[in-house]
Amino acid sequence: MDKIRFAVAGAGGRMGRTLIEAILKASDAELAGALEMSGSPFIGKDAGELVGAPCGVAISDDVEATLAKADCLIDFTRPEGTLRHMEVCRRRGVHMVIGTTGMNAEQKLAVQDAARDIPIVFAPNMAVGVNLVFKLLDTAARILDDGYDVEIVEAHHRHKVDAPSGTALRMGEVVAAALGRSLDDCAVYGREGHTGERPATQIGFATVRGGDIVGDHTVLFAGTGERVEIAHKAASRMPYALGSLRAARFLKGKAAGLFDMQDVLGLR
Repeated sequence: MDKIRFAVAGAGGRMGRTLIEAILKASDAELAGALEMSGSPFIGKDAGELVGAPCGVAISDDVEATLAKADCLIDFTRPEGTLRHMEVCRRRGVHMVIGTTGMNAEQKLAVQDAARDIPIVFAPNMAVGVNLVFKLLDTAARILDDGYDVEIVEAHHRHKVDAPSGTALRMGEVVAAALGRSLDDCAVYGREGHTGERPATQIGFATVRGGDIVGDHTVLFAGTGERVEIAHKAASRMPYALGSLRAARFLKGKAAGLFDMQDVLGLR
């Protein structure tokens, strides 16, 4: 069996370490490279040592040299870094699994453009359970159409830099589409003071940041005399890593195209 040769961006971060651990444990995967920003204290260190399993792969800031050894790059970094890595992947024909959130419309268009040349899985959340929740939300929203107010609450660790989370926004998009609405037209991202009565078509978001919360998401459908809650709570980052490996396996043998985890899991 040919192993998939992986490179991991942001190797020294929390998600990067989890990805390295998952790759080293997978029988069909090989860690071929690990990237960090220039000036990082992790440059030159054995990537495996970060998870207690030395593997002989040194962390580097040389994107070209690192990706020359890889079949697939997994990137959960920042939009600007992801797009720089993507251009190298595009030139070298390296597959990409992108879990980076906080991209603006122009940056998302750049990902779409790159997918004309290489296969990419781009999703706000790689966890299998979260993507099942997306499917459940579509069903719930279609059934609980009239008379139910929709509120989305998400919680993450203190270091997360974007809000609401990409997962929460995708949940809102799924619900809005099922209800025949545009999230841009009905979303409210905070309430304060005398806000007046809640519009029936509104989808509200509430954001919590604190401690080391990995990721909690709850969608509340509040009706008269009852409420339905669909929730996902992550106890570690491993579900995101395992989902990323599953996405990379899905891309194997594909020449180009833009996919998400709904494609990977056959939930379309």
